[in-house]
Amino acid sequence: MARAGVTATGPGIAYYEDSPDGTIVVHACLPVAVRPGEECDFAVLDLPGIASAATIVHRGPMDAVVASEQLLARWIEARGHRSAAYARELYLDCPSGSPERWVTELQVPIEPATA
Repeated sequence: MARAGVTATGPGIAYYEDSPDGTIVVHACLPVAVRPGEECDFAVLDLPGIASAATIVHRGPMDAVVASEQLLARWIEARGHRSAAYARELYLDCPSGSPERWVTELQVPIEPATA
């Protein structure tokens, strides 16, 4: 990004997609003030919006995120919804060398359980 003269305009994001071979592809990205299609030596795209999401803020290292994911899953189910896709992770604060101080928002796309 530095070579292209592009700087991040917000926190890092991870999102996940199923691959045709049955694996899951993890995408790591940063928001930038560059339009898709502009000449860069990296991919620039617009992430699609999420029409409806349940979110939770996880505090601590990502290797301890399962408890937060389970809490959010129970909340989603208790309100008559279901997960519609993998969660996005928005890395709000990740001080280097201090994973116990990390702050990550999990954003789970949801839909009515009857859909």
